[in-house]
Amino acid sequence: MKMNPLGRTGIEVSELCLGTMTFGTQTPEAEAHAQIAMALAAGVNFVDTAEMYPVNPVSAETIGNSERIIGSWNAKTGRRGEYILATKHSGEGMKHARDGAPISSKTIAAAVEGSLKRLQTDCIDLYQFHWPNRGSYMFRQNWSYDPSGQNPEAVLANMEDCLEALQREVERGTIRAFGLSNESAWGTAQWLRIAGERGWPRAATIQNEYSLLCRMYDTDLAELSVNEDVGLMAFSPLGTGLLTGKYQNGAVPEGSRKSINPELGGRHSPRVYDAVAAYLEIARQHGLDPVHMALAWCRTRPFMASAIFGATHLPQLEHLLQSVEVELSQEVLDEINAAHQAHPMPY
Repeated sequence: MKMNPLGRTGIEVSELCLGTMTFGTQTPEAEAHAQIAMALAAGVNFVDTAEMYPVNPVSAETIGNSERIIGSWNAKTGRRGEYILATKHSGEGMKHARDGAPISSKTIAAAVEGSLKRLQTDCIDLYQFHWPNRGSYMFRQNWSYDPSGQNPEAVLANMEDCLEALQREVERGTIRAFGLSNESAWGTAQWLRIAGERGWPRAATIQNEYSLLCRMYDTDLAELSVNEDVGLMAFSPLGTGLLTGKYQNGAVPEGSRKSINPELGGRHSPRVYDAVAAYLEIARQHGLDPVHMALAWCRTRPFMASAIFGATHLPQLEHLLQSVEVELSQEVLDEINAAHQAHPMPY
C-alpha cells in the first residue's frame, strides 16, 4: 500500500481510506469491527467518519453511531495508535446536529468533544468541515448553485472565527490537522490565505466527490491542489456503486444502496448508464475488474491523497482492497479519457 503526504502536516496516509458511513445502518457493529481489522491488515492506515454518520438514511436515532462503533473497536482492541482517524463537523442545516447551527467558534469545541467521546480517543488526526455554511456546488447542486447572494465579508469573518477556534483545539491537543469537504476553489484559497496570514491550522485536504463519473475536481481545484499541497480525499470513487455495473439494465440488487435510495442522491439519470457501459467495456477489453480499474485510475491522479471506499460486507471489502495490485496502462488511461470526453458530467 503506497503512502501519500497529508498536505504539509508531515502525516502520511495510505492511498486507500476506509469509509464508515454505513457503520450502524447497513453494516452492523461486529462486521464493522471486522472491516477495520481487515483494512489495517491490508496496509490501510486511514479511517474516515463523520459525526452525522451513518447514512442511508441519516436520522436522529442513529446519528453518531458510526463514531460510536469505531470507538468501541478502539476500546476493545487498544489499536487506536495504528491508524490515522478523520472525522467531520456537520455544516449549517444538519437539523440532527446542534439544530442546524452553522460551523463557528460557538460549535467547534463542543463538536470536537462529542466526537472524541464517541470515538473513545484523546485526539482526532484530521478534523474536517463537512460542507461550507454558505452552501456548495457538490451533490448535484452545481446545476443551480448561485454564489451571487453571498456576503463575502461575513464568509471571511466566519472563516477567521473558525480557524481561531481550531487553533485552540490544536493547542489543547484534541486535533492534529484540519481538512475541508465539499469545498470550492475560492473557498479553499481563502482558508489557506487566512491560515497563512494568522498562523492558524492550514487546510491539508479537501474531501470532495470524485470518480470516473464525477470529475468536477479536474479543473480549478486540481490546479490549487497540486500547487498548494492540499490533497484530495475522493469520496464515492465507485459512483455509489454505479461503476461496478450492478445497476445496469435496470437491476437493483437487494440490500444495495439503490434499493434504499432509488435516485442515488441525484446520480440516477438517463445518461449515466451509457457512461458506465463505456467504462465497463474498457475494463472488459483489457481484462480488468471494473472496480479495480476505477480505484486504480483514482490512484493515478496527481492531486490524490487517498480514495475513500466503503463496503457493506466483508467480501466486498476484500475485493476492493485487491485494487492496489492493479496498474493501468497508458492505453487504458487514453481510452478512459476518450470515454470521459464522450460522456461528460453524466449526472
